[in-house]
Amino acid sequence: MSLNRSAVAAFAAVLGVAALVNVRAGQQPGQTPQGQVPTPSPLQLAPLGNAGEAIFPAFEGWGPQKDGQNVILIGYFNRNKDQELDIPIGPNNRIEPGGPDYGQPTHFENGRQWGVFGIPVPKDFGTKKLTWTLVANGQPAVVTFSLNPPYWVDFFKHGGNGNEPPVMKITQDGPTMTGPPRGVSQTLNGTPWNPVELKFWVSDKKATTEAERGDAGRGAAARGRGRGTDPNNPDAAAPAGANGRGRGRGAGSDTPTAIIGSQVIGGGAPRGGGAGGRGGAGAPDIRVSWHKHRGPGDVTYDDDEVRLFNKGDASLFLEAKTNAYFSAPGEYWIRAQVNDASGNGGGGDQCCWTTELVKVIIK
Repeated sequence: MSLNRSAVAAFAAVLGVAALVNVRAGQQPGQTPQGQVPTPSPLQLAPLGNAGEAIFPAFEGWGPQKDGQNVILIGYFNRNKDQELDIPIGPNNRIEPGGPDYGQPTHFENGRQWGVFGIPVPKDFGTKKLTWTLVANGQPAVVTFSLNPPYWVDFFKHGGNGNEPPVMKITQDGPTMTGPPRGVSQTLNGTPWNPVELKFWVSDKKATTEAERGDAGRGAAARGRGRGTDPNNPDAAAPAGANGRGRGRGAGSDTPTAIIGSQVIGGGAPRGGGAGGRGGAGAPDIRVSWHKHRGPGDVTYDDDEVRLFNKGDASLFLEAKTNAYFSAPGEYWIRAQVNDASGNGGGGDQCCWTTELVKVIIK
């Protein structure tokens, strides 16, 4: 699955992906009292802090779901190494116009989180824009989302190597789900500190082609991957450097994974080490990880990541199961993220993984 890319190619890919854009920090216009200097922007190139840092929304692209409806895919980057934050929907966590609630998280884990939620948009969305304002530790960050053609993504097939996202089923004989999340897929119930079973069946198949190694392979992958492709002409070449290898949960690297304004930032150390997109002996075919998305209390798991081996057999669905424990009554959302060997964020390519949101009511 992995391509033999050089560090220069990976760096160029970051510039092409531009996962975080239009970020502004400090006081918003009209909010700075007269005679005071606005709060300066955070230093994106500074080392990550243990706490007190900003959280940056990430516009990861947009594209059609299987039914043809366009979805804007969004993640975030929490620059705090030790501080996970809860920011309720409201003035400090809002998407406008039409919000403030578009299904965004209110709980923010450490590091770079890919494909956290999707916003379906109507066919007549056109050139309209949505803006997510997120204030963490007193530091506002603002990102605007639109159907910008250079950010078009094929969520369901990587043109460079034929990879496709894993497939999920809520029940063993139920319908399949794949690709970006669109709302809550199921609702469960429980009581504080008693186990709530989280369970899916998942499968993945091997890529149908293997991109050539070296410069030619990098160019072929860049042309075929979807990111930066004209949605009206998917066979057109993508911009140079539009395909690369970022890393997130399960990879652990200082490789740059996004840019904010004109400054490159690194992904930091993710939760749960592992092979990520590197492959190799013993590397799992599928990783299923569970993440708190919303909720009033703490959430713990027997295992927050399950590693599975189906050897690329698309007909073989394996059970991914763990128990979750909730500390307080209320409504929680749990994010189930399924990655194949390409790793978090598809190794920086925005394809191929599957995300579902589960609602849990604790009484």
